Amino acid sequence: MASIRKRNGKFQVQVRRNNCLIASKTFHTFSDAREWARLREVQVDKGELGPRKSDLKKYNLADIVERYLHEVVPRKKQSVETFFLKAFLRHPICSKRLDQLTTADFAAYRDERLKQIAPISLKRQLAPISHTFEIAKTEWGIPIKENPVEKLRLKARDNRRERRLKDGEQETLLEAARTRQNPLIEKVVIFAIETGMRRGEILGLCWDQVDLKRRSVTILESKNGYSRTIPLTSVAVALLHGMDSEADKVFSLTANALRMAWERMLARTDIDDLHFHDLRHEAISRFFEMGLTVPEVASISGHRDMKMLMRYAHADTRKLAKKLEATD
Repeated sequence: MASIRKRNGKFQVQVRRNNCLIASKTFHTFSDAREWARLREVQVDKGELGPRKSDLKKYNLADIVERYLHEVVPRKKQSVETFFLKAFLRHPICSKRLDQLTTADFAAYRDERLKQIAPISLKRQLAPISHTFEIAKTEWGIPIKENPVEKLRLKARDNRRERRLKDGEQETLLEAARTRQNPLIEKVVIFAIETGMRRGEILGLCWDQVDLKRRSVTILESKNGYSRTIPLTSVAVALLHGMDSEADKVFSLTANALRMAWERMLARTDIDDLHFHDLRHEAISRFFEMGLTVPEVASISGHRDMKMLMRYAHADTRKLAKKLEATD
């Protein structure tokens, strides 16, 4: 693997792997050359010398992004990455070979994009790019030593929502829902508040996933790819009992129909800045206020990351104030 030859009074060492030169150095003495050669051979065996440049020359960034787009993205639930990745492939950075690509290239891309979008948006868009490098390195056998996106500095303001229903807003919301021609709109809103399920999970729920005797519904595959069983409150059970169980789906609504109904409902009220997904925040926060433990709430919400779960839980400050008053 290592060869030493004397040239012009010095000793030149070359370390090769599969007949490709991966390291070389010149020494004044043979003993130093031999010692360095032994050290490099050990590093080669341990994979510490990193990829050969000749291997990375075979690929440019577009190659691995396109493969990620066709092989990884389709396996994701509710993925919104397709649109961005197709647009990203048109950027000149994708024509660069992997052996030439550095964090500095992505820093220039970052600075360019920040003139057009907010830092938090760019952070979300860079996430699948970073994941592409990790998949290429660990699963596709492409000898990438370091992920150039991972070291990129990007300060993004935490814009997590803490919106909960205020006094009277639930009643106002349900009254507005009753003005819709489709009675399922009101039922979907109630079910979201009672279960904490995502919009896609509610609209995709089939009757064979519902067990009214055990007061539960089973999500076969959630956003993170795992199944879970959700216990139902008495309100949710009563709602399901009053519906047509002969249909295939529990709520025969499209996502677009619900979105349009939601916008028109809010337009008839004085409720500001309320998203449908905020109902999931409301439900999870209520579960904690009922006294459920973190593992119990996680089993209902489907969160596997406790930090992410706690982002969804926001205590009602009015109730906290009452508890503090009770201790005075």
